[in-house]
Amino acid sequence: MAARYVSGLLSERYDIEFVEMEGLSYYNEDLDQPGNVSPDFAAFREQVKGLDAFLFATPEYNRSMPAVLKNALDIASRGENLWSGKPGALIASSIGHIGGACGAGALRVPLAFLNVRMMEQPEVYIAGASAIWDEQGNIVNESTAKFLQKFASSFAAWIEK
Repeated sequence: MAARYVSGLLSERYDIEFVEMEGLSYYNEDLDQPGNVSPDFAAFREQVKGLDAFLFATPEYNRSMPAVLKNALDIASRGENLWSGKPGALIASSIGHIGGACGAGALRVPLAFLNVRMMEQPEVYIAGASAIWDEQGNIVNESTAKFLQKFASSFAAWIEK
């Protein structure tokens, strides 16, 4: 929901595209050989290749990122690293009190290796995420809304650099 909210703030300046990772096969080098590339790998790579910047939004699971996100990073980095040199920013959330900070830290490690040009500040860690949104996905916490507006402006400036 945070990614959708921030994307709405950026949609007047940029074309926004959500990249779906569910349904991707687990990365296996045997499925990624010349002449024998898994069709879902090929389609995902084409989508990522056409993007100019990335907003990574992740929940925190067991103090880390979800496996599906790590899998997507692997798929689009094998052979040609399609993440490399492009600007990125990160939003993490958790139902707990530390707001996804551990998951964000775990995600920053492969993103640094993959040469994503990550915006360092402001950082977004949304604690108690279930209380920030209503059942329809609308933000109900005014201070979070203001902070996410600042974040979106900072990310737009980062992209322009």
